[in-house]
Amino acid sequence: MTFLDKAKVKIISGRGGNGMVAWRREKYVDKGGPAGGDGGNGGDVYFVANGSLSTLMDFKYKSIFKAEAGVNGGSKSRHGRCGKDLYINVPVGTMVRDLKTGNIIGDLVNHDDKILVAKGGRGGRGNARFATAQKRAPQFCEPGEPPIERDLELELKLIADVGLLGMPNAGKSTLISVISSAKPKIADYPFTTLVPHLGVVTKPSGDGFVVADIPGLIEGASEGVGLGHEFLRHVERCRFLVHLVDLTQDNPTENYNKINLELEKHSKQLADLYQIVALNKIDAISAEDVKKYLKEFKKVAKDVFAISAVTGENVEELKNFMAQKVDEIPKPTFEIDIKEDFGAYDNDDSSFEVIKIDKNVFTVFGGKIKRLAQVTDARNLEQVLRLQNILTNMGVFEELKRQGIKDGDTIIVEHLEFNHYDE
Repeated sequence: MTFLDKAKVKIISGRGGNGMVAWRREKYVDKGGPAGGDGGNGGDVYFVANGSLSTLMDFKYKSIFKAEAGVNGGSKSRHGRCGKDLYINVPVGTMVRDLKTGNIIGDLVNHDDKILVAKGGRGGRGNARFATAQKRAPQFCEPGEPPIERDLELELKLIADVGLLGMPNAGKSTLISVISSAKPKIADYPFTTLVPHLGVVTKPSGDGFVVADIPGLIEGASEGVGLGHEFLRHVERCRFLVHLVDLTQDNPTENYNKINLELEKHSKQLADLYQIVALNKIDAISAEDVKKYLKEFKKVAKDVFAISAVTGENVEELKNFMAQKVDEIPKPTFEIDIKEDFGAYDNDDSSFEVIKIDKNVFTVFGGKIKRLAQVTDARNLEQVLRLQNILTNMGVFEELKRQGIKDGDTIIVEHLEFNHYDE
């Protein structure tokens, strides 16, 4: 199985449909009036946690996701159809980060958790929406809003109840294959396990819990030696750890301490997790040595089991004790700094900023101003005048005058560019 736990994706919401300029033309209706319909809203984009997925591998082959655009408005005041929302499935345990800001905007830890990452563009209004008692025949409509485009990073942290840790060849893969239906690759060389494996272990009650077999750590992993700390993120969410120690190696106690030091270097929370120590491969050493190591490890750990994953000796007792601890120990809580995600929406605020970029050129920025400019057709005088009236009411021209704008100077608002003349 190929494993991928980080992926970068581009998300594009649906463009809003354009409004329409149309007129009623019915034989017995005098001066029929405007009848242009509104465009439909573009589709939104969501990430949804799916418990049946275990890797981000799908995103290796497809990294651009685009929601459906809204349909343009029609005549006879017909509203354009809204674009379909796009739901993208990700594994449970996926964090979503905005690459532009670096902020974490979502953490999907339960099946069916959902976050909105890009709101579809609003549909433009048809000319029927602009009719007033004073202006009975508006000659303009609005174009639909453009889509929101975002570059995001997905990072997977597997959701497991128990994490298996230990030096390479300590027997983690063998143990998980014995206590669950997982079938990891097993061989007698370092780093047989190159990716995390999940196995579901059945409790005596018939319920189950999830165990993660994490690739072996070695001394210096925090500096990138061996497989480094690449996979330790997958045990951060575990209730507790089972630390396998190979008793056939030289200095098992020293190996145990080395692993714990690497956990500490990764994070204090991980180092503080409760551990069950499983002294493995007792079938390959003498009974006297087993007693010696049990006595030695009980000085540094509270719960110690001497097992043989190969022969199954004492494995059932260990499994039952793990099931008991899963019921006793709650899931760890994390204070993940999830920022409010303004990037998913059109920022419709009323603040603005005026910057003089040249001797006779001024540019105007702002959330609401940007939105209004995007739905203004520069070729339609009525729409441009409407935008200028809104800018006046917001106090933009007052600020321009304060900064010394003169007749003939250029004002730039998004894609629009016009000259200022004081009336």
